[in-house]
Amino acid sequence: VGNPGRRTLLGLLPALRERFAPTFVVVNGENVAGGLGITAKIADELLAAGVDAITLGNHSYHHREVYPYLDREPRIVRPANYLASQPGHGTCVVERDGIRLGVLNLSGNVFLRAARPAFQEADAAVEALTRDGCDHILVDMHAEATSEKVGLGWHLDGRVTAVVGTHTHVPTADGRVLPGGTAYISDVGMTGARGGVIGVKKEQAIESLITQMRVRFDTADDD
Repeated sequence: VGNPGRRTLLGLLPALRERFAPTFVVVNGENVAGGLGITAKIADELLAAGVDAITLGNHSYHHREVYPYLDREPRIVRPANYLASQPGHGTCVVERDGIRLGVLNLSGNVFLRAARPAFQEADAAVEALTRDGCDHILVDMHAEATSEKVGLGWHLDGRVTAVVGTHTHVPTADGRVLPGGTAYISDVGMTGARGGVIGVKKEQAIESLITQMRVRFDTADDD
């Protein structure tokens, strides 16, 4: 979330690579530009730092200047169940050391605006990625409702490598491997300031909740 989250990611990534030796690094960049959306400059910075793929979510189109970038950069994906006419694409395939990883981004339909049902879109995308010869498939389910995330995990169990939830900015305690072998967690949380309210300055969030009026949010930097 915002500059503090970006600095943290870029600062820790080399050590994390050395410690865990991941084949792929996938980052959700939904809130990386000042807390809302992403820009082409920031996306390029993340990719240059060794990020293999970037997923997004309901703030994909917050910055209009990123629209052409979403069409031309294959390693950044927005929810696949958006309209085909909207900028960007919902899946990508990245390869390293002969291993092919398919990345699928989805938006929940409960409390969020997505043009098409997530489950049917997931079925079609997973089938296409499997036909494309992917060794692994990672699904980022960007959704508000935990029921929708848990349901998708069970729905795709045994067909994908992992289903990870994003959007609520709070990590959940239900990480597990489902019976079919799919790794699952309802939300991986955020990289950002804990001293705020899901990444924004707590005073502003509290003011908005008390007054029920629109308040400009700035990225928090406490803790």
